Amino acid sequence: MAKSSTRPMRGALLDVDGTLLDSNDAHAQSWIDALAEHGVARPFEQLRRLIGMGSDHLLPAIGIDESSELARALLETRSQIFRREYLSKLQPFPSARALVERMREQGSSLVVASSASKDELGGLLGRAGVADLLELRTSADDAESSKPAPDIIEAAVALSGHVAGELLLLGDTPYDVAAGTRAGVGVVAVRCGGWADQDLKGAIAIYDDPAALLRDFASSPFARR
Repeated sequence: MAKSSTRPMRGALLDVDGTLLDSNDAHAQSWIDALAEHGVARPFEQLRRLIGMGSDHLLPAIGIDESSELARALLETRSQIFRREYLSKLQPFPSARALVERMREQGSSLVVASSASKDELGGLLGRAGVADLLELRTSADDAESSKPAPDIIEAAVALSGHVAGELLLLGDTPYDVAAGTRAGVGVVAVRCGGWADQDLKGAIAIYDDPAALLRDFASSPFARR
């Protein structure tokens, strides 16, 4: 349900994983698989709650020094597993492409703002069915620190050509809400990434998924008025 907003909307920053693409479980499982290959056991639920962060935050959260040899090995192994075992099986959420098309039709500037690496982002956008619609992209490679730090959002704001107060971020995790808020960008959240409303506190509106947002688009914070 949306809250009223007087914020002018000139563009949208779009998260991908868990927002447009049903991929959060796959990301968590690829971490579990990679950890197991290196003799490290962690529960799935622990990893699942960390998806949406970049590896610079996720690894310390599970007790691994991000600058260690183990961390470097894990990153390579996880990337290989994800691309080999999971990427081709991912599906977009209903109406993900139609939602992006609706935003484009009204003339909004659109920028991807993802914690994924640049190497993986193209494949994720392809699986989401929106790669041809989203040319402006920022990723973990464009930031010193990933979500929930504001760096990726700030990079996306700069790329958009607008100021933060004229943009909204569409995301699915508390890390999106935190990053957007710290960057001065209002956040609209979707529940399809697996988080409850209390986890998404601070979002100016919350919808079930892209299809629900599209149905209510005319009255949503994304509608240009």
